[in-house]
Amino acid sequence: MKKPALILYLFLLTNYISGQQLPVYSQYLYNKFLINPAVAGSDGYTSINLTAREQWVGYSGAPRTFSLSGQGRVLKKGFNIRQGKNNRSVFKPGTDGRIGLGGTLFSDKNGLIQRTGIQASYAYHMWIQSNTQLSLGLSLNGYHLKLNEQEIAFENPNDPLLYTDLRKGIFVPDLTFGAYLLNSRYNVGFSADQLLEATAKIGSTGYQNFKMKRQYYLFGSCDFEAGSNTVVQPSFLFQVSEQLKPIADLGVSYLMNQDFWAGMTYRTSGAIIANVGFRYDNLHFGYSFDFTLSEIQRVTYGTHELSVAMKFGDSSRKYRWLDRY
Repeated sequence: MKKPALILYLFLLTNYISGQQLPVYSQYLYNKFLINPAVAGSDGYTSINLTAREQWVGYSGAPRTFSLSGQGRVLKKGFNIRQGKNNRSVFKPGTDGRIGLGGTLFSDKNGLIQRTGIQASYAYHMWIQSNTQLSLGLSLNGYHLKLNEQEIAFENPNDPLLYTDLRKGIFVPDLTFGAYLLNSRYNVGFSADQLLEATAKIGSTGYQNFKMKRQYYLFGSCDFEAGSNTVVQPSFLFQVSEQLKPIADLGVSYLMNQDFWAGMTYRTSGAIIANVGFRYDNLHFGYSFDFTLSEIQRVTYGTHELSVAMKFGDSSRKYRWLDRY
């Protein structure tokens, strides 16, 4: 293997195994389902989301992520009507309409490791107050890890890396659990990923004990009215794994009539993130730019992330406080 490639391989593979085992996103606020299975169907919409992320553009071997996700709610087919205050007729929620389903396909290239994954999620939604929803979710995950040989120049045909299971690819199953609390003013979510800490049999002595370390997420946001049809939304995200130091995202977004949004986020690992987006009919477009505060910024053009989403269902189906569930 050529020396520059070997140095890059050792650096990025070590980072992959010890730290960033999962894809990183900057627009998770607009598709929380990517980090929490309990979000599936929580807002009543049926959503399809495509996300493309290019990290550290211009730096060879930098992470590159693509994901396609879909999620929605199995709405109830009927409802009961009862008399409320002032003799007004209101819809009474039934025992159905509480199930959310979702799925994700993603491809994540990190250094010389190509990771392809699939997730199938189930969520159950329940009301703990008249306008507050608690959701619990579980996803079954499968990951295929493979060494990207096209990025390596081997000088020694007997290099041990050529004879590990990573060359042909290995499959790793796992589970993710999530909880999500939602109402018209705020939301809070917690999820634990890679619960099984599945062990990957790479076949090389140095990586016999490679495990998918558990990773935890805690996020939330709150809406404050700033004027007619405008909202200021502070938000946070804490993430930590058993080998990765805690990372926090602290941000604030401005939303106008649900048609336009823009925000800034500070990530304690060393990045400032700017995001902007708009809605056209049932299409939602988003873009974010991560400016890295570390030395690597000198040799990159930053990190770019694009997302396109389609949401089906009129706004009156969105929340129970509109008396539809």
